[in-house]
Amino acid sequence: MNAKNTKKEQAPCPYAKKCGGCQLMNMTYPEQLSWKTARCIKLLGRFCHVEEITGMENPSHYRNKVQAAFQLTRSGKIVSGVYQSGTHNVVNVNSCLTEDRKADEITVYIRSILPEYKILPYNEDSKAGFLRHVLVRRGFSSGEIMVVFVGANSRFPMKNRITDALVERFPEITTVVFNINPRKTSMVLGERSEVLYGKGYIEDTLCGCAFRISPSSFYQINPVQTEILYNTAIEFARLDKNSAVIDAYCGTGTIGIAAAKHAGSVTGVELNGDAVKDAVFNAKRNKIDNIAFVKSDAGEFMLEAARQGETADVVFMDPPRAGSDRKFLSSLVTLAPKTVVYISCNPETLARDLTFLVKNGYKAGKIQPVDMFPFTNHIETVVSLFKV
Repeated sequence: MNAKNTKKEQAPCPYAKKCGGCQLMNMTYPEQLSWKTARCIKLLGRFCHVEEITGMENPSHYRNKVQAAFQLTRSGKIVSGVYQSGTHNVVNVNSCLTEDRKADEITVYIRSILPEYKILPYNEDSKAGFLRHVLVRRGFSSGEIMVVFVGANSRFPMKNRITDALVERFPEITTVVFNINPRKTSMVLGERSEVLYGKGYIEDTLCGCAFRISPSSFYQINPVQTEILYNTAIEFARLDKNSAVIDAYCGTGTIGIAAAKHAGSVTGVELNGDAVKDAVFNAKRNKIDNIAFVKSDAGEFMLEAARQGETADVVFMDPPRAGSDRKFLSSLVTLAPKTVVYISCNPETLARDLTFLVKNGYKAGKIQPVDMFPFTNHIETVVSLFKV
């Protein structure tokens, strides 16, 4: 009994009960890894053997992307941090166990200077105030830092003075961007942005390749584990210089560009036009000339390829948490690649999608979970499937 009480008193995060973002905070890290491995075995063990999850040597402060919401309390105090689970109330956070330390320092500094510049957080109900969010992204390898101010309208008072103060205080900051989001939405970023300082993007290195990261670019938030995840996916694909590869849901091209060094040709397919532009830039930046990118729905692209009598040796797929829809999976079955490498961030939807693929001519070969998000219940998993 005393040991349990001591453990609670020494909880590593003072915000755990209010925030709710780290569902496994009550477990030691080895216990978290055991829990996640057991969960994957329960959900995925019927398809093939599930390896033990690959954990982190240092599971703290791994997030290289920090989004802080801003709010004015009833007492008139400005707070910033994360929304309390299931509510729209902001938990005031100074330092999060999972977030990059420097990003948290920058956010707290911005919060402290807002009164000096007479800037108030935006209130969605009254439409008063201005600042909605601050987004900070740091290149793990490069050390470059991007700060994005998200305002409710285009009138950002004293934006140049604030930018100057910020860069003077934190010389590591290489770019500052002002994003305008006037809509009532759960999306952090709006469609319009203005560069206040620097290039408007940062760069980072992943799997030996350099990548440009814009404010809205998708880029995995845990680069240490991302290298393990992507290298595992490439290993599972068993590529050679004759392999024709499709990278579905390719985003800014990270997996496809890393795989292109081992393959004959890669085609990245992505519906988001901005992501495709970043992907093209990233390929040129790395002098990868055996990869092409197509702005299209990945399922429709594969169906059209099948109609033209084309196929692929390997398809990488990295869908969102909701998994793939039946339309995409059907198009994958129609294209009939020899190998499918499924990178999943949700073992429940992965189990659903694997059931469909196994019923339609594929067999799971390897399953490797990777712990991308310590202290949370999220699990990334790489699965190889082969045509039978």
